[in-house]
Amino acid sequence: MRGEVMWPRLVASKLLKKTLGSNNFVADIPGNTNSFLDLPTLDLEPVPSPKIVLTDHHDTRKFKVFVSTWNVGGVAPTEDINIDELLDTCNTTCDIYVLGFQEVVPLKASNVLGPDKKKISTKWNSLIRKALNKKSYNPYNKTNSLSKKQQLVIKGKKSDIESSMIQPEFRCVVSKQMVGIMISVWVRSDLLPFFRNPSVSCVGCGIMGCLGNKGSVSVRFQFHETSFCFVCCHLASGGREGDERTRNSNVAEILSRTCFPTTIGPSLDLPKKILDHDRVVLLGDLNYRISLPERETRLLVNRKDWNTLLENDQLRMELMDGQAFENWHEGTINFAPTYKYQLNNDEYYGSGHIGTKGKKNRAPAWCDRIIWTGEGLKQLLYTRSETRLSDHRPVKSMFSTEVKVSRMRYQSFCYSDRFGRRPNTNLDFHSDDEYTSHSDRLSFHVKNKMTP
Repeated sequence: MRGEVMWPRLVASKLLKKTLGSNNFVADIPGNTNSFLDLPTLDLEPVPSPKIVLTDHHDTRKFKVFVSTWNVGGVAPTEDINIDELLDTCNTTCDIYVLGFQEVVPLKASNVLGPDKKKISTKWNSLIRKALNKKSYNPYNKTNSLSKKQQLVIKGKKSDIESSMIQPEFRCVVSKQMVGIMISVWVRSDLLPFFRNPSVSCVGCGIMGCLGNKGSVSVRFQFHETSFCFVCCHLASGGREGDERTRNSNVAEILSRTCFPTTIGPSLDLPKKILDHDRVVLLGDLNYRISLPERETRLLVNRKDWNTLLENDQLRMELMDGQAFENWHEGTINFAPTYKYQLNNDEYYGSGHIGTKGKKNRAPAWCDRIIWTGEGLKQLLYTRSETRLSDHRPVKSMFSTEVKVSRMRYQSFCYSDRFGRRPNTNLDFHSDDEYTSHSDRLSFHVKNKMTP
């Protein structure tokens, strides 16, 4: 009897607590590379908005942005999982990394209706941090074998050698999870002063049209004078005829219901809606299938006839039609369909069992996609990764983006209205050797210091 009372209560709680846009997300604090912190829990006093002196001169600079999407199938990451191949940091380093995940937890009722399990996002963020910061070290840390001139460089003398050999670390600026959908944004530490007004917005499109087993987690921020929005989605599944219309409906819901909070300070005109931002990227398990019989689809996959398959790809047809995705773009696909694989195997699920009664084979499809809209984005890479953790293969993309830069001087600085409050005392943040969890938050220590 108790269970019968609890489930409706959980459903009501999930619906009533649902907010469109907020600043309730996880992020690194500058100067602390090992802990995550939720600042609104601190006793902080307001400070004036940043005073910014602008000149009439504006520059346009180019930055590299890495974007990936991966449905991990409810499988928790192991300690020894290697995501280096996904991030490809050995060959290329970008300025901003945006990683989207789907099904970071199994989509069972207790996860959909209950509180989000923060520990799993902490595990993924720890793996990302480890992979991104492998190259963030100073090769001259052994000073005994160096000349006095080289030792002076290491002690802080400005030189070309120092700047080229010491690579900035990456910091997590936004991480947000809704049920199984998670997005994590990382930025080079030397770019943090130009990163402002981060916020998130969650839209549920799943059970009853509003729960978070399907839907989106969107992140927006301002980098220099250009606004960015990244939308991580998990759309309705299904390979039957007409299921693509449900996915189109999901997209329409996400675009209309996503709303970011009003900003405070010099960026009052920062957009609230997805399509009003300067640069918009949509990523995720979009679940669009190939509109061909299963047998023909598998035959074309075996032949690697991507062109014929893409002519019948539902998302490509929607992009060309321009109804659900007006003015959206996708790069050339030169890789095999990313779904559905046998676990820990390179064979597609159902191979050799076509037409078996009672067996849901699910023909191969490009379910995992990255598309974009807006000017100033040029795709440099669009491919897949070969990690075998789940029945999906990750998809990744690299963009070159134009960013408007104003020559400005901050007299006082805060990262956003969420970070825009200064503590009464100086705070010394540091982490323990291991992450600990208390009420779904990671622990931290606060030390008072006498102000000189």
